[in-house]
Amino acid sequence: MYSSRSTCSHACRARYKPRRAEQHSGEAKETANAMSSKVLVLLGTKKGGFILESDPSRRAWHLRGPLCEGWSILHMQYDPRSGTIYAAGVSEWYGPAVWKSTDLGATWTHSSEGITYGDGGPQIRKLWHVTAAHGAVYAGADPAGLFRSDDGGLTWTHVEGLREHPSCPSWGPGNGGLCLHTIVPHPHDPAQMWVAISAAGTFYTADGGKTWQPRNRGVRADYLPERYPETGQCVHKLVMAPRDPMLLYQQNHCGVYRSYDGGEHWEEISQGLPSDFGFPIAVHPREPQTIWVIPLDAEGGRVMPEGKAAVWRSRDGGITWQRQATGLPHEHAFIGVLREALAVDTCEPAGVYFGTSTGQLFASSDEGATWKLQAAYLPPIWSVETAVIEA
Repeated sequence: MYSSRSTCSHACRARYKPRRAEQHSGEAKETANAMSSKVLVLLGTKKGGFILESDPSRRAWHLRGPLCEGWSILHMQYDPRSGTIYAAGVSEWYGPAVWKSTDLGATWTHSSEGITYGDGGPQIRKLWHVTAAHGAVYAGADPAGLFRSDDGGLTWTHVEGLREHPSCPSWGPGNGGLCLHTIVPHPHDPAQMWVAISAAGTFYTADGGKTWQPRNRGVRADYLPERYPETGQCVHKLVMAPRDPMLLYQQNHCGVYRSYDGGEHWEEISQGLPSDFGFPIAVHPREPQTIWVIPLDAEGGRVMPEGKAAVWRSRDGGITWQRQATGLPHEHAFIGVLREALAVDTCEPAGVYFGTSTGQLFASSDEGATWKLQAAYLPPIWSVETAVIEA
């Protein structure tokens, strides 16, 4: 039987003792903070992509963009294996496609070849997410489905097993559509992967996408007749902890959750937050128990509660939460943050970034202790990702 909250709390402390900074500072500092490196913050917006660049001190930033002009960019991601930036985009005239740049955004090409469900299937409206893993590139679509490219994004193949799941006919859209918005590959095993669909839930494959299993046990769906169904949950974002692929976190329409067994069982960890509703969630690159969420007022327009901007951090896997708001606007900040728009870099200390639906980017170079408005007057920000690369 799945353990209770109090039992799990002790297990958390035993399994993941908080690590002092000096324990992991040596190699991490040499790698991430070497002055030969630079930090990229990749922004997908309603009107193209943008890239902010800095050295690892993160004191001064240079903004480039808009990139992929004329297209909405829902997600941008850097592939460290190939040095390629991929961007999931959609055009009002040309439809969805995946953009790519092999020179850090100086030039771009795009392709949609193979991104289709065929003549008998539904028309694809958008691409929500793009992720490179194990030499392949994956894209998540609306209506919900998964596509794979084995040639660097030139051509794409539908991973048919997901939509062949018996629950597919019952999948319903969230307010943003029926979208596959999150792809979480296993870091070592190419056959394993998790995806998240709004509003169908989390699914897992152990055979490279041929078959899929729902992974939603313990997750509420308050808007459905059955409160804990097998599928139908509106997961907003799913992330994997470092070092342990079985430790997953999710921000759901109905709460924040943690799983120690790859999503087979979930435990709610919303207690202590001002709202159990929000879109993004992010995890520390070295500390599996450190996570960030941005609670929003579900009934009041899905904005910061009381117009007071804040990010909430937990260092113990969601047992306790701390409000982080120093440097953020304390009044009249009726801003929203979308599911992809919170990210953490790999520097020491880690940098945390979030973008708003009204075009502001806030940044912290001290793991959320203090914040600064880093960019403003941008188009609505749909995604934020980071990369630390050799200059």
